[in-house]
Amino acid sequence: FIFSYYLLSFISLKKGVLSGPWLQKLSSRSFTMSACFCTPEAPPARADSTFRVTMVPGDGVGPELMTAVKEVFKAGNVPVEFEEFHLSEVQNMASEEKLDQVLASMKNNRVAIKGKIHTPMEYKGELASYEMSLRRKLDLFANVVHVNSLPGYSTRHNNLDLVIIREQTEGEYSSLEHESVKGVIECLKIITREKSRRIAKFAFDYATKKGRSKVTAVHKANIMKLGDGLFLQNCAEVAELYPKIKYENMIIDNCCMQLVQNPYQFDVLVMPNLYGNIIDNLAAGLVGGAGVVPGESYSSEYAVFETGARHPFAQAVGRNIANPTAMLLSAANMLRHLSLEYHSQMVSEAVKRVIKQGKVRTRDLGGYSTTGDFVRAVVDNLR
Repeated sequence: FIFSYYLLSFISLKKGVLSGPWLQKLSSRSFTMSACFCTPEAPPARADSTFRVTMVPGDGVGPELMTAVKEVFKAGNVPVEFEEFHLSEVQNMASEEKLDQVLASMKNNRVAIKGKIHTPMEYKGELASYEMSLRRKLDLFANVVHVNSLPGYSTRHNNLDLVIIREQTEGEYSSLEHESVKGVIECLKIITREKSRRIAKFAFDYATKKGRSKVTAVHKANIMKLGDGLFLQNCAEVAELYPKIKYENMIIDNCCMQLVQNPYQFDVLVMPNLYGNIIDNLAAGLVGGAGVVPGESYSSEYAVFETGARHPFAQAVGRNIANPTAMLLSAANMLRHLSLEYHSQMVSEAVKRVIKQGKVRTRDLGGYSTTGDFVRAVVDNLR
């Protein structure tokens, strides 16, 4: 592809077709392919060079965060067009028909950005949430959360750089519960060899591609000897195929303590569903909270970008205080996945520059700025 591009440029130059500022702009554009080795390729651009992306704002402050993304993209002339769908189980905006529309859009576009779809705790005849249904029907088996300290914002542990990879289509989230006798609930945890091996290989492939040196499998095989034992066995078997990457395993409760005491010992962590949900939020707290950590989910065909710590922050709705950092960084990662490297760096560097300057910070980072203040500062720092 790159060879063909330069060959075409050379021929065009000989003919005098390409010249001046237009040539300089074209030649400076990055041709970096998908940011993740084992993720689906970015969908082809439309004829007008605009990428179409599915947007699901979700609940809580999700719509406000998506507004921030749209404002920054507009200011930066980012060539992305959003297909927006409002899907919610708690705002009377949910139905099988609407879920099918969202799925059809995601399958067509292959890339989506979404907020947290709040899952009500009340049982209304259906155990699987819409969030879980989306993951299963798209087979979004791998969730990746990169926990990285933000320059200019000090926490107890600075210069952190670790990655949490979780399998998110089975485990305790299998939605298989029933009342065997009155007052006795049985909840089934599903662990399979196929999916355990698949997520283990994803983690080791990720470590190889990103130049990371260690993978830690997190488990509770000392108690769940069969279920977590199978997961751990598959991780160990896959590790043998990657002799250059150090492999270790750690029990989930000890892992939580070690993350708080000495998180620098970790590089890439891989784990089943529930453990990953807990560790994601714990690790987010190490670098500033839920408002600063981006996340992404992958299948063999689709990529969905979202915040790393998943809660809707409902208490902040309408107060203009939510931190858009995590969603903006997720959006930047999405642009990198789409091979829009220039725009990805433009957005991510603007966000990090605002945080590093320290003049505009939302309440969760110890400041008094509003969501709007932060977005305006990011727009002013786009270069």
